[in-house]
Amino acid sequence: MEEEKMNLRLDIDVEKLETEKLRKGKNKAKEELEIREERTKSIYGNRNSKRFRHEMRL
Repeated sequence: MEEEKMNLRLDIDVEKLETEKLRKGKNKAKEELEIREERTKSIYGNRNSKRFRHEMRL
């Protein structure tokens, strides 16, 4: 019984670490997208950045 509890705690810890890793990856991807959008706006203007954003989603 104690060994099972310990294994469950370890499983929970692993799940928490994996969740945090995914969150960090998601935040990094959002930051990169924002940077791309700003670059696109500065190069092509605001009108074309909307098209670029739409194409990136496809």
